[in-house]
Amino acid sequence: MLCLAIIQAVRLANATLNRETSPVGPANIEIMTDPAKPLRVLIPEGSSTSAREAVTILGLSGHHVEICDPSPWCLARYSRFVLKFHRCPPLRRDPAGFLAFVEGLIASGRFDVLLPTHEQGLLFAKVQDRLKGRIAVALPSFENYRTAHSKAGFSRLLARLDLPQPPTRILKSQREPRGATHFPAVVKTSVGTASRGIHFVHNESELASVLHEIDSSGSFDEVLVQDMISGTTEKAQSVFCRGRLAGFHAYQQVMPGVGGGEAVKTSVRRPAVAGYLQKLGAALDWHGALSVDYIMPQDGGTPLLIDCNPRLVEPFNAWAAGTDLVTLLLRVSLGEEPTPLPEGREGVLTHLAMQALLGLASHGGSRRAIMREFGRILDHSGPYAGSTEELTPLAHDRLGAVPLAMTLALLLASPMSAAKLARGGFGEHLLDTKSIGEIEKMP
Repeated sequence: MLCLAIIQAVRLANATLNRETSPVGPANIEIMTDPAKPLRVLIPEGSSTSAREAVTILGLSGHHVEICDPSPWCLARYSRFVLKFHRCPPLRRDPAGFLAFVEGLIASGRFDVLLPTHEQGLLFAKVQDRLKGRIAVALPSFENYRTAHSKAGFSRLLARLDLPQPPTRILKSQREPRGATHFPAVVKTSVGTASRGIHFVHNESELASVLHEIDSSGSFDEVLVQDMISGTTEKAQSVFCRGRLAGFHAYQQVMPGVGGGEAVKTSVRRPAVAGYLQKLGAALDWHGALSVDYIMPQDGGTPLLIDCNPRLVEPFNAWAAGTDLVTLLLRVSLGEEPTPLPEGREGVLTHLAMQALLGLASHGGSRRAIMREFGRILDHSGPYAGSTEELTPLAHDRLGAVPLAMTLALLLASPMSAAKLARGGFGEHLLDTKSIGEIEKMP
């Protein structure tokens, strides 16, 4: 069954390659290349969707891209734009070994810019004095990075700056009095990315059970309990130059994927959220990339901030809308003080085929439904009408067919494997409380 599924998936991927003859973005998107000024960029992980999308944007701009990752099968490796792959120690289990490996690559003198696309930024912020003069990188102070990285720290910062968030309580132990909780509620551990450590509870019994589970796992550092707000989840990305907002983009989820991600998204204009980020970046003297998640309430009220990621999260939609935050981040990394970018176009649709298939399967989709969904992706019909593939843009990067075909094949063999496949992305490039503690103790 698996062999037949793989054969069928490869055939479908080839069909995709034959159909995908349009540019990587809509017809009015120009691919900006500057071969006269190619940069040598090192991306210190290749497992995240954010890294994979940054690779595409950098490659289409003519830059030299190399990645390092503990997994030889990481997503970003399957790109013609990655000129060299380096297998490195895992950040989560061996931060010191990972750092030594990256410093060894930097010492070769082959790279101009270090571009952290995920949680390695916390480590590099800690040791950025050691990197000065050896490679360009844009990072805030370690203390301010830690504030943005911690869900509890970010919530406290919002309260201090009087920025809107859902009603929130921060617990330091399971036994701490919780006061009145409005249900349904969201429980979040202070450390967690890609929906790790997030639980939804509907009564006091479920809340007590989740808190006990967190306590038993040894990860009860600080836990947030937030009122659940009905509305639409959106995300905003920005690049700062020494506390000054230099670029901003926001997008709205059109169709959910798996693990809290988006399968289809559309660009939106959110001046209020841009104002929130300006205030956050100024307070933190932020330098580099900063992203936030927020809820647009159903009643059309004030956007409520719910999470922060001190990095660019899936920057392709911004690029497709005309706001190239990746190139802007390179310029800031090199010490330039660029003129702020104008906001991109509204209503630009992009999608992630792998997320769409995994999301459908994780919600009980049958093999027939998965095949039907893949057909809609191929035909750009239904929710994909007028949309551009952002994760595996096959028209310009045929190696992207490999992870897409394998995902399809595995789901056809076992639709119930979707959750396991999604968890495979929560790998060694992510931090936990132990690895954060080790980084904090570094000199």
